[in-house]
This record gives sequence, structure tokens and C-alpha cells, in this order.
Amino acid sequence: MATPHAKISLTQLEALSYQYIDECINNHREQPTAAGKVISIKDRHIPTIDYFLRIWIPNQHKPTINRSTYYQWLKSNDLEKSNTIKSIDELFKALAIDIVANEGKGIFYAKNRLGMSDKQQIEQIELPKVTIEILN
Repeated sequence: MATPHAKISLTQLEALSYQYIDECINNHREQPTAAGKVISIKDRHIPTIDYFLRIWIPNQHKPTINRSTYYQWLKSNDLEKSNTIKSIDELFKALAIDIVANEGKGIFYAKNRLGMSDKQQIEQIELPKVTIEILN
């Protein structure tokens, strides 16, 4: 296994992000059926920075960076680093938004990581006063 925090180039990091996205898009899971069979169902994964850096890249036997470095590069004055990280971040968010919007899953991810929220619209209407007169 590669050293987890060995030096990785920005080009390598970006290339790995596209491979990870492909894996997220093409993921399948096994699902038992009522007939007792097990079928493979397409089940896209929401990509996350933490999983990508800490688990997925090391499982590819590639060097990686830690999350704090990732976020330092995101805010860096070094435009090459900053733009690469922004590109990866936008790629992950685009897939996450598509999965949330089209598959109805990941609502907590959408709220916590993508800044989405449930909105209720409460409308108050003032009704005119009605007087009822009862005649005997």
C-alpha cells in the first residue's frame, strides 16, 4: 500500500477524483427479491471528500492528502491548488445534487453539506367578519 500522505500532484489528485466519480455513478448493490433471488441494482453513491481522501484513494494504493491539507489548498493563494480543489469540490457537489434531486436520497447530506433546506410557506389570510343572526 502506498504511503497515505506521500506527495501527490494536483494532476494525479484530479484524475483520481474523476475515477472516484465514475465509481460512484456506476455503483451497484445486491438486492434480494421476493422470489429468493439476488439481483444487482444500480445505486449511485453520493461522493464525499472525506471518503475520497481517507478511504478510496488509499484503497487504490495511491498517495493522498489529509482533509486539512485539502481545505488549506481550497483557500490557498496558490491559484493552481485552489482551482484544482474547487474543481473537484464542484464535481462532487454536482453529482450529489443530481442524486438528491433525482433519487430522493441523501436529504441529510443535502441539508448539511449542500446548504439546501426544507421550506414551508405559511400564508395567513384575514377573513372578513361574519355576523350570524338567529331569528325565532
